[in-house]
Order: sequence, then structure tokens, then C-alpha cells
Amino acid sequence: MGAEERLAALKLELPPAPKPVATYVTALRVGEGLYISGHGPLKPDGTLILGKVGVDLDVEAGAAAARQTGLAVLATLKDHLGSLDRVVRLVKTFGLVNCPADFTEQPKVINGFSDLMREVFGEAGVGARSAVGAGSLPGNMAVEVEAIFQIKD
Repeated sequence: MGAEERLAALKLELPPAPKPVATYVTALRVGEGLYISGHGPLKPDGTLILGKVGVDLDVEAGAAAARQTGLAVLATLKDHLGSLDRVVRLVKTFGLVNCPADFTEQPKVINGFSDLMREVFGEAGVGARSAVGAGSLPGNMAVEVEAIFQIKD
């Protein structure tokens, strides 16, 4: 089963593909690599999940925000590639969690993104990863994730 079939079987709703809010592009292809700029937890209605994990949101809500961020990344992939079936594998994830300095559960939060990638791409959705805390993120969004995918024509 391909990624498009898995997405349909999971009955997931993708938000609109995010547009750049500053001087950058949301995705840039270099050879077989597709570099995805930092994405936030964009919902289908165009709003973001906001707040500091460990203060405004618990770990479970933070993981849900990371999952929603994954849906935004999938929307960008689909918009840029035409089909998620062009993804060969997820190479690298860099996840940032908006949290206080003493918060230590960043990996559990970013699992929301990583688990979604595994659901959609199978084992090819599991790649190298970093999960770190940030004292703040743009617009007070809860999570930001950037990723690198290997793609095929």
C-alpha cells in the first residue's frame, strides 16, 4: 500500500499547504532531497495550535500539536510533489518544542510527528531525528518541525 492509500485509509484531513510568512520557500529540492522548512501545527481552518508545552499544554496535547504539524508537512509534500507516493523515505526530522527551560519531554512531544510519518510511509517514515526545546517559537506556536525527504521522479 502506498502513502496516498494509507493517508486515505487513515481518513486524515490535511490543512491547506502553508505559505511562506517571511523570506524563504516551504520546500526546496536538491537532487533526490526535498528540504522542508519549519512548519507549525496548522489546522484545516488556518489557525495554529498555540502555547508552551509544560505550561499551557501537557505532553499529550503537545504530541497532538506535533501530529498536526506533520499533517501540515504532508500538505506541503503533496502540494510540491503532486503525490505522497513520490516520497522514498524520511531522512531527517528536526523538532522544536515551545517549552520552559526545565521541560525534558521533547522526544515524547515530537513522537506525535514521527508516529504520523510511520503511519503514512511505513518504516520509510522513520529517519534520523532531533527533538529540542525552544524558549519561544514564532507566533507562540507549540511545535515547529523541519524535515528532509528523499524523493523520486
